Amino acid sequence: MTGSQALMEALMNEGVDTIFGYPGGSIIPVFDALYDYMDKVRYILTRHEQGATHAAQGYARVKGKPGVCIVTSGPGATNTITGIGDAIMDSTPLVVITGQVSDTMLGTDAFQEIDMVGITQPITKWSYQIRHASEIAWAVARAFYIAKSGRPGPVVLDFTKNAQLEQVEFKPEVCDFIRSYIPHHHLDTEAVAAAAELINSAKKPFALVGHGVTIGEAESELKAFLEKADIPAAWTMLGESAMETDYPLNMGMLGMHGNIGPNIKTNECDVLIAIGMRFDDRITGDLKSYAKQAKVIHFDIDVAEIDKNVKTTVAVLGNVKETLPAVTALLNKNEHKDWIYSFQPYKEKEFNLVINKQLNPDAGSPITMSEVVRKVSDATRSEAILVTDVGQNQMEAVRYFRFKKKRSVVTSGGAGTMGFGIPAALGAKVGAPERTVCLFCGDGGFQMTMQELGTIMQEQLGVKIILMNNNYLGMVRQWQELFWHERYSSTPLSNPDFCAIAAAYGISTSHVTERAELDAAIADMIKDDKPYLLVVECDEKGLVYPMIPAGSKVTNILIS
Repeated sequence: MTGSQALMEALMNEGVDTIFGYPGGSIIPVFDALYDYMDKVRYILTRHEQGATHAAQGYARVKGKPGVCIVTSGPGATNTITGIGDAIMDSTPLVVITGQVSDTMLGTDAFQEIDMVGITQPITKWSYQIRHASEIAWAVARAFYIAKSGRPGPVVLDFTKNAQLEQVEFKPEVCDFIRSYIPHHHLDTEAVAAAAELINSAKKPFALVGHGVTIGEAESELKAFLEKADIPAAWTMLGESAMETDYPLNMGMLGMHGNIGPNIKTNECDVLIAIGMRFDDRITGDLKSYAKQAKVIHFDIDVAEIDKNVKTTVAVLGNVKETLPAVTALLNKNEHKDWIYSFQPYKEKEFNLVINKQLNPDAGSPITMSEVVRKVSDATRSEAILVTDVGQNQMEAVRYFRFKKKRSVVTSGGAGTMGFGIPAALGAKVGAPERTVCLFCGDGGFQMTMQELGTIMQEQLGVKIILMNNNYLGMVRQWQELFWHERYSSTPLSNPDFCAIAAAYGISTSHVTERAELDAAIADMIKDDKPYLLVVECDEKGLVYPMIPAGSKVTNILIS
């Protein structure tokens, strides 16, 4: 068979059922081979290669398996860079296959030749150029193993034109070991015992729950751990749905726009237990003042994260699905009622000074993003998948959306990619067609990838898009108001008729300008599984509180 046919066979061998992408000259042989596999794989033609990578991310995040993209060379390949960079930051498994000129033309500046391996090596787990068809089975098996094992991430296979056309006798390969690659560390029983000893002696233990819990499918192991030792826990943005919103030991969100209690208590606890999180600067603020009173236990699969930002007392390396139960087995049954109750005054303070005002604003005042988010969450009985773009819409969504099910948050964390929302939402819907997918976005991010409405139209994907329009690049505007003397440079937006744009793609729409219209519009949006755009005119001067200024102590919290 040809190399292109061999690629398709290799992908089938890896259990690939969905491919996102965009064709072009240097990858035509692969798309020709794909034509004969349409009964075995679903191909989603996005409208832009960046959209293909974000869609594959959305698919991967809800499915728990690598997302796959196939694009052409040159600009087609470079258009995937943002999605690849986003995936490495958020530990999302992707396999991106790019076309390339024939090996005899490499280095000649041929038409649409780009050094994709050189460009992507810093932002992938592995980047490799397939120059001969004989390498395909080996390279594909290796790519999927690397992408999904250990700390997941993106892999790039750059596929030369001659390798696509060459004849090869294909034999599928399986990769489950690479000598130079250690995805999982052996369980260190001494570290496990040391961690358990610290927790058993703690008076004020506090757990920080990150994305690693979801990646490791360790939600039940997390609960067993927390409940045995009666440990309050808070979550990073990507770790949000690892615990249900109403879970008794769930104290709320950490970080810059997190809840007051969890941030304050980070600097009061005596043992800080980080579980599958990387101590990002948006969580820690000023590292010189972060949790200096606490002994730190760090559960992580990636040794590179240990002591990178926060000095660790005990590091427990490995997949949390294995390491958490090992520690739990050595924990004493405990109670920390007074410590847990000490979060309550901060919860009440935040409710009275921030949350209640956002969810129940004065009559006649502008619609808040917070109330829109909560109303949509309630209308879906807190069972939907939340997808966000980036900005104020993102912070309000993760603060006020509620969850009952795991793998329910798809957002761009480490990279903060505006334009992530629409393609990620369609990818999430492809990956979980049985679930309601609600995307919250702002007017800025929406316009960065709104061409993917065409993909939603073509595939008839029932994504619910809630565009909270404030006619600004809202988060930048917030910083300009608070820290740059209200000099609103390049943040006001003159916007188009968003409903007319969606209608041109055959998508149902509603435009809400008054609070009295909101409930009915949300009900109309949710009633069936057709794609829908709900545009809500929100407070142009709305600010997201609480807020910890960048680089400040986690206890330096602005609430107004």
